[in-house]
Amino acid sequence: MIRILKYPSSRVERFLASLSSRLETYPSRLERSVRSIGRSVQREGDIALCKFTSKFDQVDLKPEEFRISEDEIQRAYKEIDERLLEAIRLAVAKVRNFHARILPQSWFESTDDGCLLGQLIKPVDSAGLYIPGGKGGETPLISTVVMTAIPAKLAGVKRVIMCSPPRGDKSLHPALLVAAKETGVDEIYRVGGPWSIFAMAHGTENIPKVDVICGPGNIYVTLAKKIVSFQVGIDLLAGPSEVVIVADDNADADFVVWDLLAQAEHDPQSMSILLTTSGRLIREVKAKLKDALSRGLRSEIAREALQKRGALIKVNTIDEAFKIANTIAPEHLELLVANPEAYLACIKNAGAVFLGAHTPEAVGDYIAGPNHVLPTMGLARFSSGLSVDRFLKRINFIKYSPQALKQDGPRVITMALNENLPSHAEAVAVRLRKMKNP
Repeated sequence: MIRILKYPSSRVERFLASLSSRLETYPSRLERSVRSIGRSVQREGDIALCKFTSKFDQVDLKPEEFRISEDEIQRAYKEIDERLLEAIRLAVAKVRNFHARILPQSWFESTDDGCLLGQLIKPVDSAGLYIPGGKGGETPLISTVVMTAIPAKLAGVKRVIMCSPPRGDKSLHPALLVAAKETGVDEIYRVGGPWSIFAMAHGTENIPKVDVICGPGNIYVTLAKKIVSFQVGIDLLAGPSEVVIVADDNADADFVVWDLLAQAEHDPQSMSILLTTSGRLIREVKAKLKDALSRGLRSEIAREALQKRGALIKVNTIDEAFKIANTIAPEHLELLVANPEAYLACIKNAGAVFLGAHTPEAVGDYIAGPNHVLPTMGLARFSSGLSVDRFLKRINFIKYSPQALKQDGPRVITMALNENLPSHAEAVAVRLRKMKNP
């Protein structure tokens, strides 16, 4: 069911090599198909959105029905459980508090020679959120509304819209509507699929063009985001979920089992790996995994994921475990070890880190505060999770005084001439001459 390996060994090296090339590859025929959808949306606008919603979602919509009304949003509050509303509001408060702490500020600096240097921090004008509806619209990603909308609004984006595929009765799940309202989303549209990505990227008669698009989706949505990434900003191209757990002999096997399965249940391509110094823990986890899978909780998905990209790896030292973890660069890294804070300095590559036995990755998915939109496929080597930065622009500004130009100008001329750009040099030289001979 799940491979058991001992490090160092050639088997571990082969397994790690297979993970190092786990970047998602998309069949060219699928990309051609998605590009065709994009061309239709650009040509036909709302008509294309109606056509594709009818064909793929089996819902017949008119363009004037795209936008969710305020009455629908208010009804949604009456349709959800009070405990869910409380959980959404707690998540909103904690995510907002975390992201508010990392808001950058504009700055400037005056130098002794009269220069003024600085940077303006400005939000994009508009952002679009894509929120999957889940199977049949009945398993909506409520948390993704929170994780994408709050950074956008904190950044100061004036217009935040949301697109999500409609259910059979044309509605969106009430929890999605409530989450959108609680996070400050300005407009909600019952349009999903890759055609909604193209609509937000290019604009149609009823869906506005935006500057940034964020949110997960299936392979078709991901391909659409890839295609439009030359016209709009996107968060990232996400692959299957990942977790690496570093554990010592004190780790609870039940905690390890369910944390591995929490990722494996997402997708047959998900990655769930245990790195531990404890042979006892590996034996217990292997036995308990079998029992847990027998309960039938998304078992077929989880079982396939564990077979493809799951492993229980015995290492000799915790240092070896971190060496492997940094090589993998996982989306989620859990430290089920004594005094986990002491190991933070060992971490080079991870999307997010979860410290200690009472910090399952699931709290990060929903409530804790940091964003759950994280780099996968090893991209944590050079990228980070979604934050307010995705919705901000950094505009540098420069003001030179005559004194500063006299001092630096000759060096600018020298560099420009060495790059064979004479007009660059002359743009400085003409000013220097006029200062000398006004």
